[in-house]
Amino acid sequence: MKALWIVCLKELRELSRDRRTLFLALVMGPLLVPALMIGMLTLAQKRAQSQTEKPLEIVIVGADRAPELVKWLAGEGISRKTIPGDPDAAIRDQDEDAYLRIGDDYATQWTSGTPALVEIVHDSTRQDSSIPVRRIETALQRYGQQVGALRLLARGINPAVAAPLLPTRKDLSTPEARNKGFAMAFLPYLLILSSFLGGAHLIVDTTAGERERQSLEPLLATPAPRGALVSGKVVAASVVGLLALLLTLLALKIGAMLVPDMASLMDVSVLAIGKMLLILVPMLLIGTALLTYIAAGAKSVKEAQSYMPVLMLLPIVPSILLMVSPVRTQLWQYAVPFLAQNQMLLNVIRGEAVAPLAWLVYFGAGLGLAALLWFAATRRYHQEQLAISA
Repeated sequence: MKALWIVCLKELRELSRDRRTLFLALVMGPLLVPALMIGMLTLAQKRAQSQTEKPLEIVIVGADRAPELVKWLAGEGISRKTIPGDPDAAIRDQDEDAYLRIGDDYATQWTSGTPALVEIVHDSTRQDSSIPVRRIETALQRYGQQVGALRLLARGINPAVAAPLLPTRKDLSTPEARNKGFAMAFLPYLLILSSFLGGAHLIVDTTAGERERQSLEPLLATPAPRGALVSGKVVAASVVGLLALLLTLLALKIGAMLVPDMASLMDVSVLAIGKMLLILVPMLLIGTALLTYIAAGAKSVKEAQSYMPVLMLLPIVPSILLMVSPVRTQLWQYAVPFLAQNQMLLNVIRGEAVAPLAWLVYFGAGLGLAALLWFAATRRYHQEQLAISA
């Protein structure tokens, strides 16, 4: 145990001398996640607010066929404008978000009481057009309901007769879970990635870097057990990763205080921050042990870093799977790496309680996998070719 702490302190002391690496690990990393979240949330909210509140000008093809509709839309903040050229081409060129096309037979259909064709033309692959299209669609629905009710009243019929059902919704979600879709889409991945690769700088330097500098063989020749050497390196990297993770969560907390809208999208209370830190500790140990095992077999820092792109993709796999094929939360999911962390973080962000059995399964599976990878990294350091190839 004494040798373990000696190695740990040695690695931390050497890291403190490398100011650039220390800056990247403890400043740039912790600031990157909050900066991304605050920037994306601020931009998304400002854009949505501006598109929702500002007057909307659209092209209306065939406006002379429905003057009353055009007037009503103007009262709803949707005014008509004209552009030179083909409106379809304007949408394809992204000069326009959407336009309204009134059917050729609109007047005849309106007079006869049959549904009149009004077409919203847009490009569904462009996300920036979703809000204008939704505003136009909502306005047309209100206009249709209003005119339909007036037609029934003119015929002496109660408009309620045309609505035999009155569908309503009862939302059982917690208040903290509402309006957090944006945060739930990105925050778990960013936090999992930060914890998974939090100790990467130190691990790569103390494993593959030592082999490249040919300083590993003298270290292995010391009386210290190889298990203590590996454990010292893992503990040192875990300390750095834990400190970086704590700074990241504190930066999120401070960011929420500076940006009030951020607090409405995600739970950044002290209790929630503590839960997130507790959830990410097993992932930190898993990532550090896995990186130690991989980097110990690399002959150079460049070779060890070549694995980083693949490792960075692993945390996003559960997010993609849940987006493509949403599944109900089940107990076995808390035993699957990355998926478990994703589900636990979502519960915290949504303000939902986690059952004690789920916590037990989560920590049992997470710490068990970390211990297995730790043991595998230790066994790799018992291989004699590790020093010979250095």
